[in-house]
Amino acid sequence: MASTSVYASSFLQFIFLILLVTLSSVLPVATFSKEQFSIEEATVHDLQLAFQRNQLSSRKLVEFYLKRIQSLNPVLRGVLEVNPDALTQADNADQERKTKPQGPFSALHGIPILVKDNIATKDKLNTTAGSYALLGSVVPRDAAVVTRLRKAGAVILGKASLSEWSHYRSSNAPSGWSARGGQGKNPYTGDDPCGSSSGSAISVATNMVTVSLGTETDGSILCPSSYNSVVGIKPTVGLTSRAGVVPISPRQDTVGAGAVLGFSQEFNVQNFVGWCRPICRTVSDAAYVLETIAGIDINDKATIEASKFVPKGGYAQFLRKDGLRGKRLGVVRVFFNSGDDAFLQETFKLHMSTLRQRGAVLVDNLKTDNINELSYDQSESIALDIEFELALNAYLKDLVASPVRSLADVIAFNKKHSKLEKIDEYGQDLMLEAQKTSGIGKQLNGALLNMTRISKNGFEKLMKRNKLDAVVAPFSSFSSILAIGGYPGVMVPAGYEKGAPFGICFGGLKGSEPKLIEIAYSFEQATKLRKQPPPIHKLKF
Repeated sequence: MASTSVYASSFLQFIFLILLVTLSSVLPVATFSKEQFSIEEATVHDLQLAFQRNQLSSRKLVEFYLKRIQSLNPVLRGVLEVNPDALTQADNADQERKTKPQGPFSALHGIPILVKDNIATKDKLNTTAGSYALLGSVVPRDAAVVTRLRKAGAVILGKASLSEWSHYRSSNAPSGWSARGGQGKNPYTGDDPCGSSSGSAISVATNMVTVSLGTETDGSILCPSSYNSVVGIKPTVGLTSRAGVVPISPRQDTVGAGAVLGFSQEFNVQNFVGWCRPICRTVSDAAYVLETIAGIDINDKATIEASKFVPKGGYAQFLRKDGLRGKRLGVVRVFFNSGDDAFLQETFKLHMSTLRQRGAVLVDNLKTDNINELSYDQSESIALDIEFELALNAYLKDLVASPVRSLADVIAFNKKHSKLEKIDEYGQDLMLEAQKTSGIGKQLNGALLNMTRISKNGFEKLMKRNKLDAVVAPFSSFSSILAIGGYPGVMVPAGYEKGAPFGICFGGLKGSEPKLIEIAYSFEQATKLRKQPPPIHKLKF
């Protein structure tokens, strides 16, 4: 398939770094009109106002981001491909606003968005999960969330890089690495960007795009959001369609709400997909994206059940500065154990004080009854191994064209192209383990039922017994608990330790996104801790 590469040669990258050190001021900081509107750090709401006031056009916005990508991406590698039709889409949005100056238009109309490279787009972009094995494959249709973005008038700017196969090829490969994309870099520290949706977070953090979509199986949105000082929302399972996403496991998508029993009785291909998540700089942007992509999709049965959680009027209505007032927040102290790190201890102590000052009731020193079981139980690993082969085989067989049609084909491709895929360095142990499994049976059903029991006796019991609206936790320490039960979570920037960002996470029961958005937005407005990354030439690589 045709695509536009965003990578320069090694020589050009070297020249680029020299120029960047001496001419870093030439990085685009767009200003327009008499009020000198600045694109950097602008929210979706800011951009829409600029459109209305003729301070900015979608074309100018896309051009700004393309220049940022050209400047920063050869080093940071947060973007895998840019869309050759992005400017055309921007022109179309501008023309639509010109034709209908009073709208109405969605909040994302004319707004550029990157989607992770495991989310299908039926256009000139590839969908490869970062692997050369899928380069040139043809998807049957847009992923459902992409269809919703297009309908809203968003501009698909390109594909964000990721950990190859969403970090389910090798346990030895570093976060943010893929054969096609190379090694993604944390723009604050120059090292680990964390999680498989690393490129989505890198790109938003560095103003290479307004907002982005990622996917999560366990921590792949929450962790990179924390590491890259951006906001990430992991919605309730099924709230957004998973159809058209290169899969890992149905477990986090279907466990709970009777889905475990349903899965153990009947194999449904549509269940075998990850879920889409917005990654943004602000809670408000994340809310606008979520209300655009949430809803029923006939190709994903889980969205029918989860549709009961979608509020009338969308999620932006819950962007309330007083959103913490009266909320009961649980504090499980074991997750705040930062050892001898006095700075982190003091920082989170201040955050707890902020939550109280904003009207929240903190229920402190809580414990989950099965915390040890949560830490050491192997059910998640067992289920992942079994489900991945089934899920990936189903996805590959549905492609219109593909160099590979099964997990076995992918393993063989990697062996044949070992240098290209760096098999000698990183291997493919996760894929090999998955290939050994025997499919749906007692072992898988037992693992799924066990995780349902752990979730109900642990997190759900904790929430209901203490009448909590949410649990608050540092970093992405709570991500696995949220993952195995299919619960939602929101990550918000919480500070920087020696330049390295870290976040604070608010997690709740299924369907609690309205409360979580209220809580997260109120905390964000009270603290406003996010700051831009340092100039790239100051990082050590």
